[in-house]
Amino acid sequence: MQNSLPPSTQVDGGTPPAPAFKPSFRVYAIVVGLGITNLLAALENTVVAIAAPVLLTDLQLGDNFIWITNALFLCSTAIQPLFGQFCNVFGRRYVMLAVIAIFVLGSGICGGATTAGMLIAGRAVQGVGSGGIILVSSIVISDLVPLRQRGNFSAILMGIFGIGSALGPFIGGAIVDSTTWRWVFYLNLPIGGAAFAMLFVFLRVNYNKEMSFWQKLKRIDLIGNCILVASTVSVLYALSYAGTRYLWQSWHTLVPLLVGFLGLFIFAWFQTTGFSTEPLMPPRFFRTRTSIILAINTFLYSALLYWCIFFLPVFFQSVKLFSPRRAGGALLPISLVGIPGSILGAIALTRWGRYKPIHILAFAIQTLGLGLFTLQREETTDVEWAIFQCIVAFGGGMIFTTILPAFQAFTHERDLAACTAAWYFIRMFGHIWGVAIPAAIFNNRVDVLLAQGAISDPRVARTIRAGGAYQAASAAFVEQFPPALQIEIRAVYRQTTQRVFQIAIVFAGIAFLLTLLEQEVALRKTLETEFGLEEKQGKKSASNNKPDAERGIGTG
Repeated sequence: MQNSLPPSTQVDGGTPPAPAFKPSFRVYAIVVGLGITNLLAALENTVVAIAAPVLLTDLQLGDNFIWITNALFLCSTAIQPLFGQFCNVFGRRYVMLAVIAIFVLGSGICGGATTAGMLIAGRAVQGVGSGGIILVSSIVISDLVPLRQRGNFSAILMGIFGIGSALGPFIGGAIVDSTTWRWVFYLNLPIGGAAFAMLFVFLRVNYNKEMSFWQKLKRIDLIGNCILVASTVSVLYALSYAGTRYLWQSWHTLVPLLVGFLGLFIFAWFQTTGFSTEPLMPPRFFRTRTSIILAINTFLYSALLYWCIFFLPVFFQSVKLFSPRRAGGALLPISLVGIPGSILGAIALTRWGRYKPIHILAFAIQTLGLGLFTLQREETTDVEWAIFQCIVAFGGGMIFTTILPAFQAFTHERDLAACTAAWYFIRMFGHIWGVAIPAAIFNNRVDVLLAQGAISDPRVARTIRAGGAYQAASAAFVEQFPPALQIEIRAVYRQTTQRVFQIAIVFAGIAFLLTLLEQEVALRKTLETEFGLEEKQGKKSASNNKPDAERGIGTG
């Protein structure tokens, strides 16, 4: 692939500029359909949390319970770049419909699971569909909306995703209380079917139909995909058991981790060789200082998001002694306040077309909020911890809707699908490390405090030593002991979560400093894509002599 503009998007001096973007009814209908699919993906990320205890008992998962989440994580992460290439080769419409069907299939497998292995396999299939839904939705939005206005529509999808994530635990709890846990998964079938039907009707976009199937298949970077998937699997397997089943310094952890990193380095080298006609992540995506900074900050932002999601509940349950359901409710501010933040960031980006000031302000706000988390204690009031979460979430929302358009601004529109897939892979990889890094900090800090004699009862010390503290982090565990011992246990968890968020400040601070080095480029206000909406036959013939940039979208 070349870096120069393709002939179809080059406009000579005598050609009038493309018309201003005006979304049609079809665009809004597609956005609604994408919103429904993103709601499903969001719900499935969190709805299982409340149903997990029942699942563990019913299917006897044992210590394999972690793969209920990790199977979804792994498949949704590793498959992202491949779906980006599929979008270029087979068109957005068929890939979008396929990932919805895959997600619904995975939901059916999970709902009908009779063994632990069947449930984990179903979650893996769900992960493929879920990751594809989130990625292809973003690609479709990028095809339909110019770069300058793209954040507005991304904010809509983020709002739906945030609401779904927030409602997931409540819906899961209501289902488990009133009927079988299987409806946690079966519920996706009719909703997914409705989304499939809606997009089947409205999502009709252009793509290259002249190539044969085998010609299209040759465009896919199969070797690069295999290396990337194998490396990601190796890294995630190591992180799944590090600090719990195996020590970090154990060969069970180090060997797959090092093999995974080696594979990622080989993958990066392979992308520079030119062996593949269309590399999965070509080096030109990272040829500027700012694109590298945006990639690093995407990783850091994503890691910090899951840092909060996984370790704020530890504070609420083991320090504040909240029940699991109340702890889920206590996360509502960080789930919902990101929505107005994302809307504000999108509006600012659309109006002024400048992302650097937004990123500086957003990471500064997020760093401040993480610093406030370190002040949380046993006596912290509900108002205080809610305000702390609002600050972090507001900054994070501003980042979410502005960092992808900024990353896309440095690439050709023809590379949009691959560029978006690369960004989402970095984001999902950040999620994985956003659990692993604070978990290592958490377990190490617990062991240090125990060595200093923070817990007077040897039985309790043995329970929470060597990775046991996270699993034991609940009000039920703490309250079974005498009051004096409860004070000691709560103090250990308080100091440990404080250390976790102290290190988070460092990561957020690095991201903030990097934003100061960003270079701004103009964000495109018109569409120049070969994947725009299909036009009606009469209009298509009338527009044959117009440049592709004019024919990309908007007529509905």
